[in-house]
Amino acid sequence: MPLPFPSRAVPVVLAGAVTALLAACGPSVAAGPAGPPGTAAAPATSSSTATATATATAGGPASAAHAPAAMPAQDPVDVRTRESALSIPSAGVSGLRVVPYEGTTDDVPGTRIQDRGYAASPYGKQGGVGPGQVGNFLVTAHRLSAGGPLRDLPAVGEGDTVTVTVGGVEYTYEITETRKTSFRSQRSLDEQRAAVPGSPGATPTQAMITISTCATPEDHAEGNFWSDAQGNPEHRIDKIGILRRTATAP
Repeated sequence: MPLPFPSRAVPVVLAGAVTALLAACGPSVAAGPAGPPGTAAAPATSSSTATATATATAGGPASAAHAPAAMPAQDPVDVRTRESALSIPSAGVSGLRVVPYEGTTDDVPGTRIQDRGYAASPYGKQGGVGPGQVGNFLVTAHRLSAGGPLRDLPAVGEGDTVTVTVGGVEYTYEITETRKTSFRSQRSLDEQRAAVPGSPGATPTQAMITISTCATPEDHAEGNFWSDAQGNPEHRIDKIGILRRTATAP
């Protein structure tokens, strides 16, 4: 029996039905959410990316007081292997040379660097990261011998700032905590050297610094004259800081 209308009309009817159905379902998912009337759709980039970058660099929510500056261009050489300069105004330290080496805090190579009057910064499997990097930037120096560059470190308090300059970039850390490390306790050493100071095994999310020197006067005052093969006393005084600002070095 012949159709009551030409067969070529069927696709037209079906196309109209499909168009009506799509219109009833609202905007296409692929097109993204519709913007307010009279505005164009926002580009695919999001301000949350910039916020996350600022937070990871500063070690906390980006705020007017603590948001770091945009990262200046830096030499592609691994910052962990580059010498830097440490300044601690509240301890009278200005431009102390920090020499990196592969190892761990106050081992033989590190002690030899300190004996030359410099600060030592271990990196690698048992060490820390470089300046400005997420993790624990470890710096050690003598308090009494070799010129005693960190003789006044114990007086540094919470809220004081320290700066580390390397490759034309200046990193400013804020001291947030004081800890004491025992060389006779592996757990205590693990806490000092952890990527998150005090929390071995924790995953770091911010750039931090640990500045360490001996507690020899305090130990001796308590009658504790123990020392290791390198002459380190049992205890060390550690100042912990969080990166607050990154800028081009003056």
